[in-house]
Amino acid sequence: MSDAELTVTVTGPVATVVIRNPARRNAMAPAMWRQLPVLLDGLEADPAVRALVLTGADGTFCAGADLGELDELLAAGDGSIAVAAEERLAAFGKPTVAAIRGACVGGGCQLAVACDLRLAAEDARFGVPPAKLGLVYPAPTTRRLARLVGPSAAKHLLFTSELVDAGRALRIGLVDEVLPADALAARVEAVTAAIAERSRLTVAAAKEIIDGRADDDRVAWWHGQVRDSGEAREGVAAANERRPPRFTWTPPTG
Repeated sequence: MSDAELTVTVTGPVATVVIRNPARRNAMAPAMWRQLPVLLDGLEADPAVRALVLTGADGTFCAGADLGELDELLAAGDGSIAVAAEERLAAFGKPTVAAIRGACVGGGCQLAVACDLRLAAEDARFGVPPAKLGLVYPAPTTRRLARLVGPSAAKHLLFTSELVDAGRALRIGLVDEVLPADALAARVEAVTAAIAERSRLTVAAAKEIIDGRADDDRVAWWHGQVRDSGEAREGVAAANERRPPRFTWTPPTG
């Protein structure tokens, strides 16, 4: 039986998905790419989950995609299971945080970039190696990387396949924070706890608008939700009364 798997734990309002493939430095095997959208569907449907953390086991985030199924990968192009998993992660309806230690390369970097936030330990290393392999990086993945770090930095990563350290990753905008390795878990916990305490309405709307998935009608719908839900009145009342707000909005079903 393979040790390659994704495991899920839910602690309070935060779900943590762990990439585990010890024989391949947590490379994503084909079954893991297929498993990720299924896990995300379940977690998105769980009203108790307010945020998701993606990380790797044993001090390594993910060393890439397991290329054992190369013919399948070449035949699929942008329709690959890796791109499908990345797109599902990017579209996940709740905030996502990549907690990165060690190698974050290839498919691992692909997954990290699809998250909303990336917090990295000082030992993290990042790379995008298709030019070493003669592969064309998927177009959705390439565009997402370029939007995050800018065209020049994206070209540098793709043209050279060089590994960059956490400090450079921070300077180019590939990660949001860099911390000592022994402080990463506590910082991720603090960030996700803060997210979980905020208005779910505000967070969901902000994610949709920033990601370009809300047209004018959808934005108007979000403003209607603010008016109808009482979230803003509760937030202002709590601020005036110097107490924590009691936000109750939940996404409509159906």
